[in-house]
Amino acid sequence: MASSFPKKERLKSKKMIEQVFQDGKTLKQYPMKLFYLRAELTEGSRCQAVMAVPKKRIRQAVKRNRIKRLMREAYRQNKEPIFNKMVGNYALLFLYLGKEGPEYREVEGAMKTLLLRFLNEIQDERKDQ
Repeated sequence: MASSFPKKERLKSKKMIEQVFQDGKTLKQYPMKLFYLRAELTEGSRCQAVMAVPKKRIRQAVKRNRIKRLMREAYRQNKEPIFNKMVGNYALLFLYLGKEGPEYREVEGAMKTLLLRFLNEIQDERKDQ
């Protein structure tokens, strides 16, 4: 699998995003929080993700967009080991919790930790079933 983030891997459905917020499980690693939900995805991808930065915390659109770009890049670079071990379809929502613009290293470290914890959680769920 190439390290890319094509359209079919992006979560775009407002209905699904709301469902992930309401019914999804969460993992937190400052400065990010991951909401995830096992779901039937329409695009044929095993996992769809979306990045969100609240306007209430980061007022300037330029800064919000930069943070989302950093989050997408960190996800794109670190998703491959997770995808290879993952079973099932999941919708992921990454929410930025910080109050100012982060460095890429900080975002990437949090993303790696969240993805590994996510993989451990879904593997534990499979063992329990």
